[in-house]
Amino acid sequence: MAINKSFEFSIKSQKLSELAKSISHPARLEILKELAKRNTCICGEIVEVLPLSQSTVSQHLKDLKEIELIKGEVEGLKSCYCINWKKLDEFESEMLKFFSELKKYKSKWECC
Repeated sequence: MAINKSFEFSIKSQKLSELAKSISHPARLEILKELAKRNTCICGEIVEVLPLSQSTVSQHLKDLKEIELIKGEVEGLKSCYCINWKKLDEFESEMLKFFSELKKYKSKWECC
């Protein structure tokens, strides 16, 4: 039986990994792009622009909401979502820091 040892890594690495995982599906990327393009809260019409069932889109929205990349309100049967720009900016900043840290070790010599 496999043991999850992610807790042995820094909190910073764990959080960055969770954020990266949350956008690792093309549907989630398309949802974020659609929300950004519309620049307003979107309700049910997000299902109309994706080639996925309503239940699948709902699951992707739930995943993005859990990691706080989107915000949403549920009013009865109606749900509205928008991008959490503050969280997206934090994610971008952390990813840029991570890549910059990697590049510190880059040399002119290329391997493989």
